[in-house]
Amino acid sequence: MSSPLAPAAAAAPAVEPESPDTGASAADRHRLTALGGLAALSLDAMASVAYGPESVVLVLAAAGAYGLGFTLPVTAAIAVLLAVLVASYRQVIAAFPDGGGSYAVAKAHLGRRTALTAAASLVIDYILNVAVSVTAGVAALTSAVPGLYGHRVWLCLGVLALVTAVNLRGIAESARWFMAPTAVFVLSILTIVVVGLFRDAPVSTAAADGHASVLADNATAVGALLLLKAFAAGCSALTGVEAVANAVPSFRVPGVKRAQRTEVALGALLGVMLIGLAVLIGRFHLQPVEGVTVLAQLADASLGHGAGFYLVQFATVVLLGLAANTSFGGLPVLLHLLARDNHLPHVFALRADRQVHRHGVLFLAAVSALLLVGSGGDVNSLVPLFAIGVFVGFTICQVGMVRHWCLLKPAGRRWKAALNGFGALLTGTAALVVTGTKFTEGAWGICLALPLLVLLFEAVHRGYARIGERLELGRVPGPLTPQRSLVVVPVTAITRLTRDGLSAALSLGDEVLAVTVVHEPAEAEALRRDWELWRPGVPLIEIADDHRRLGQPIAAFVNDLAAEHVYDRLTVLIPEVEPARPWQRALQNRRGAVIDRALRRHTDAVVCRLRLRM
Repeated sequence: MSSPLAPAAAAAPAVEPESPDTGASAADRHRLTALGGLAALSLDAMASVAYGPESVVLVLAAAGAYGLGFTLPVTAAIAVLLAVLVASYRQVIAAFPDGGGSYAVAKAHLGRRTALTAAASLVIDYILNVAVSVTAGVAALTSAVPGLYGHRVWLCLGVLALVTAVNLRGIAESARWFMAPTAVFVLSILTIVVVGLFRDAPVSTAAADGHASVLADNATAVGALLLLKAFAAGCSALTGVEAVANAVPSFRVPGVKRAQRTEVALGALLGVMLIGLAVLIGRFHLQPVEGVTVLAQLADASLGHGAGFYLVQFATVVLLGLAANTSFGGLPVLLHLLARDNHLPHVFALRADRQVHRHGVLFLAAVSALLLVGSGGDVNSLVPLFAIGVFVGFTICQVGMVRHWCLLKPAGRRWKAALNGFGALLTGTAALVVTGTKFTEGAWGICLALPLLVLLFEAVHRGYARIGERLELGRVPGPLTPQRSLVVVPVTAITRLTRDGLSAALSLGDEVLAVTVVHEPAEAEALRRDWELWRPGVPLIEIADDHRRLGQPIAAFVNDLAAEHVYDRLTVLIPEVEPARPWQRALQNRRGAVIDRALRRHTDAVVCRLRLRM
């Protein structure tokens, strides 16, 4: 068995055992189809339709009604970038079928430090996506039911617990759960677009009536900086596009083709919805108002203030609350790859039943919960940080793919490299603009967290390298040499537990000693008398202690034995009872844990705990 601390190269064969036929087919049942991937991994991108167009409108509103006329051109530019990203990530899926997205591309072509920067940006983005999605969904709910506003943190944690529980059952299971809400939301948005295109004027403005407009007065000029800012703000609608490329191993065979179909379907749906909504914004001369979302105004204008309007609002609330599922599909796979490369603890590389990276799911849930509590459930304090990480990952991925085509030199490499280079220019510009405009609003925290995460990854890698050096991994070990060993067994009374512990010790070492810590002379005398009657053939050593301690006297005794250099190896075998039921743990005296802790802290002895199940 491999050591849990051994580097991944040594531990890899034990990570995911599968039989060649039944095991593989059973695992495939818990993976995604193309349609399931669209439901499980596109929620983040689909939900961004609710705030992406609004981000563009709010920035252009600074230039008045004239500025709003640029909504469609800015959105068209975003759609062009979307097409570039979809084409690029479709190629990434084929070139890197093990998943990892920008991390895998950068690792192959841009060096380890750049790859870790890409990974850190993705980790930050996935975590923030969970927090933003949950808080945005709860914010939409509390807007409809104001009485729940004071309980928004608990509502956020409740939604997070629900999404986490579903994902612990497997990503395919989560796809089945979230397929219906995704379909309802997409059909609702497409209905708004199609119906709105047949209307010459809004059918209703009831949603915006009585709300103050945020449109600037007497502004007639639109500068390049404002357009760049609007473009960068609207690019928040592109978050989640990379999730499919990050989670290719989660798809059923053939995984590459299914993931590529999912990527194209996601891009097509997202592009149609963004362009359609932008057209309606100009068609209805919509103006942003306080307290009402742009999407709500569009639903009101196209469908009227009736059942259709409330259906769209309800679907938006549900999808925003569940959009966190994209992170639960992508981040655990990324953590798995980082752990496999010795940049994170190897526990993140393990899969549980149903092909779940359980530790990655629980890590994401825990960190997101801390963010939710720290922000007080306020979405406005998290949104400014949301898009920065994903733009950094986009840019690194595009640059890496340019180098990929230059090195491999396939047919059409110039066109492909030009496409990726153009995408890198756009996403790099967006990253710089978003960081610059949002720096004082919290973006400084991302600028600090990115290098700290990279340093953490490198520290873990160095730790595994030192362990590998000590274990002499990759080298042929020397010949086997017999060692003289002594096994020490702590005892308190003569019981079946004592008998089994001493029997196991006799099979482990050349010599065995039983030790007991003496607190009361009468108890020591009784144990000594019973030991002589039993005659196990093992010496009993009494250690006097006037302070009624247990672990420290045994640790001192073991250190004294080690100082004599008589034995090559000292082992302490601690027999203890393993309760049959969880509630019976409360009845244990925890002596074994006390001795174990003292020995591991103060000695170099090998500590074994022999559990006897009752």
